[in-house]
Amino acid sequence: MTKIALITGANKGIGYEIARLLAGQDVTTIVGARDEERGRAAAERLGQPYVRLDVTDEASVTAAAKWIEQEYGKLDILVNNAAIGGDISSITPSTTPAAAVREVYETNVFGVVAVTNAMLPLLRQSEAGRIVNMTSELGSLTMAMDPETPYWQFNVLPYNSSKTALNMITVSYAKELMDTPIKVNAANPGYCATDLNGHTGFRTAEQGAAIAVRLATLGADGPTGAYLEDAGVIPW
Repeated sequence: MTKIALITGANKGIGYEIARLLAGQDVTTIVGARDEERGRAAAERLGQPYVRLDVTDEASVTAAAKWIEQEYGKLDILVNNAAIGGDISSITPSTTPAAAVREVYETNVFGVVAVTNAMLPLLRQSEAGRIVNMTSELGSLTMAMDPETPYWQFNVLPYNSSKTALNMITVSYAKELMDTPIKVNAANPGYCATDLNGHTGFRTAEQGAAIAVRLATLGADGPTGAYLEDAGVIPW
């Protein structure tokens, strides 16, 4: 039976490449995007279905889950990719307004919870559900406190802390679902050239997508509750 995947924020960047690579493995890959025109255009290029999905709007999330249920009756893969970087003009944590943190969390944290909860009943219908949360090395507390890493200097409160929160979200769902066929992992794509960073990254979006695709298609012996990149495990 054909696998069904949903990728949030899949109209461009890493999300689009994840969708493209999964579609290349004969997975029916639903392009989730809040901008209907861009989302439909991306889906058309891929030859895959589109669903409007704004992760910050619970009505949109609920409607997307209902549509997937009606169309497919299940979901095998969920990739929580949609994310924002936020305003980084406030360089230090002490000059960062709480509103700036809240804005980033709405997408990067609360949006993931809303989408995961809405899609979980569909993932439970899969023989081997997979949830992949797109995180960042900037969410690693261990690396953040190591002056020898390049991440020591990048002390951006909203984005970095949102990814740390996402890592705990990953672990929390993995623990709840430990006795089920569903695996939940955090994927670090690395510093990829995308709109999120003004295309300053040194990796391509396709390179960043590879780890997500690997975790989305894990076998039964694969890990759950892990924080992984191409090179292996990242320290929490």
